[in-house]
Amino acid sequence: MKKMLLVTVFCLMSALPCLAADTPFIVPVDQDGIQRVEIVAGEYFFKPGHIVVKVNMPVELKVRKESLLIPHDIVIKAPDAGITISESLSRKPMTFFFTPGKTGSYPIYCSKKPPFMKSHRDKGMEGVLEVVE
Repeated sequence: MKKMLLVTVFCLMSALPCLAADTPFIVPVDQDGIQRVEIVAGEYFFKPGHIVVKVNMPVELKVRKESLLIPHDIVIKAPDAGITISESLSRKPMTFFFTPGKTGSYPIYCSKKPPFMKSHRDKGMEGVLEVVE
């Protein structure tokens, strides 16, 4: 009985990071009126993976990757909202500035694809930038 309980608890605890990744992160507005958020590009994921920002308010997005050898980039293509980012990432944080001009949900993804393998996006390295009123 104790083994069964331990196995159940272990399974539930293992699932928590996956469940937390789907929770939207509502980016706070700093006193200077800028919404600041940091993203970590991990092994085929972005953390946080769902970011919520306000329309017509400046955003400072700081992004870095965790891995030493696996190349990653960040792509957000929403020109109609004033957001176009496509940059390779390093372990040193890169900072991007934009002011979203239109509400909507826009994909964040890694476009890297090794030869003869699935792309990083196909492996789940995709998130959402949600712009709200």
